[in-house]
Amino acid sequence: MSGQDLPNPRLDQPGASDDSLQDVHAALLREKPEPSEGTVPIPLLLLALIGGLVFFSGVYLGRYSGEFKPLVYDEESSGSAAVAAGPVQVDPVVLGKRLYTQNCLQCHQANGLGAPGAYPPLAGSEWVNGTEERTVRILLAGLGGPIAVAGNQFGSMAMPAFGPTGANWRDDRIAAVLTYVRQEWGNKSGPVTAEQVAKIRAAASSRNKAWTADELLQIGK
Repeated sequence: MSGQDLPNPRLDQPGASDDSLQDVHAALLREKPEPSEGTVPIPLLLLALIGGLVFFSGVYLGRYSGEFKPLVYDEESSGSAAVAAGPVQVDPVVLGKRLYTQNCLQCHQANGLGAPGAYPPLAGSEWVNGTEERTVRILLAGLGGPIAVAGNQFGSMAMPAFGPTGANWRDDRIAAVLTYVRQEWGNKSGPVTAEQVAKIRAAASSRNKAWTADELLQIGK
């Protein structure tokens, strides 16, 4: 009989009591190695990386979130959120260029030269570089009829209005686009302010039709 076939006296005893069985189980358990949880500590480099990402995210949100107010960077908004955050300074030339590209480029072209016989140039125009008393009125109420620009005649003009009878632009938008065209394409005229536009708008508030060149030439003499 081999050693494997020998009976275990601790298990084969007849009529073993509960206490003896518990003693046998306890002995078997003592022979097994202690269990381990199997966890591996997180590397310090990984902890440092996570901490750095959290810190960077906090700094980035604190600087660029605008306090999570959606109207802070909207120059068209006059809502309470934008007011509470304070006025946002918008470069009038940047705003003017965007407005020009969206609303004026199709007629006056990207180079400001317009189209011969159809749309007058803004580059080198005596109207653009002249008094803002006329150009502001043109944007507010529009321009109709013939006009001479830079020695060339343009007839049947139909310049749209951007004031109350048209797109209803605010004073700062009209000031921005005029500031842009007055210093672009070689033009070297000064900026137009929103305060100037407001003053002219008030003076011409009763105007409900487009201006003619002859009417505008009587202004600012």
